[in-house]
Amino acid sequence: MSLVIIRDVCAALRQRMFQFPLVGFAFVLIFIQSCELERPPDYGRVGNVVRFSGKVWDVKTSLGSVGPGPNYFSGRAEDLFLDGKGYLHLRIAEHDGRWYSTELVGRDTCGYGTYRWVIEGDLQNIANNTVVGLFTWNDSSFRSQANSEVDIEFAKWGENNAPTLNYAVQPVNFGPYYPERVRGVATYPGDLIGVTTHEFVWRDTLIEWTSWAGEGTGGRVIGKWKFNSNNPARIKNEGGQQSVPIVIPAPENNTRTRMNYWLLGGAGPSDGKEHEVVIRSFTYIPIEP
Repeated sequence: MSLVIIRDVCAALRQRMFQFPLVGFAFVLIFIQSCELERPPDYGRVGNVVRFSGKVWDVKTSLGSVGPGPNYFSGRAEDLFLDGKGYLHLRIAEHDGRWYSTELVGRDTCGYGTYRWVIEGDLQNIANNTVVGLFTWNDSSFRSQANSEVDIEFAKWGENNAPTLNYAVQPVNFGPYYPERVRGVATYPGDLIGVTTHEFVWRDTLIEWTSWAGEGTGGRVIGKWKFNSNNPARIKNEGGQQSVPIVIPAPENNTRTRMNYWLLGGAGPSDGKEHEVVIRSFTYIPIEP
């Protein structure tokens, strides 16, 4: 019996329990108490605040369509939650005919350092218009630092045969497009199925990305890239605004870590299915530039 059905039965029994004779009343009371045990525990989520990997995160929600995507972002507990192991689940789901994405925003200010995620799921065969994003962001540093954004993304960007694993440093842009600032990593079949580990090390003159099979950094390397300060400075263009020329963006006082699962263009997944990714852990280790 699904949790939704159990919840509905429990609600109905609560409304009618006083209509039963004494024996029936006791049975219904026991059943209702067992229903309470069927509810998934919070494991660190309270309202729109989540405690994951020892850090506090806010759940992004939206009443209208917002970026990235643009998308509607769900605050529903069934779409973004922690399980009994403390693993984070992010879902793309449909509610009342509308597709919703999910995102967490870290409260800690982060800077130069190592950013590492352990992921579980099939990221090799995701729908071609879905994106898993693991990145840094700063709303207030668009002009000075291109939003202080460094990315790991799992996406095919609408192309069925494109590499799924992507590393990027902003600004990348789509007009003009700066191809030297993004790397699509060709992986072997099965490399991105199951448990994998992904990190970038962000310094002022160098960013290094590495991905491994399995949990931790001791497994087989399945992806690697470096971007250094010898690259040309680029300008970020967005909404008619421009940043200053930037080689490697720097963190600022409001730079946060974010994790999301969203839809390119906001339309439903290209395969018509709901999707989920599991993030087992996140680690941030600060370093000097």
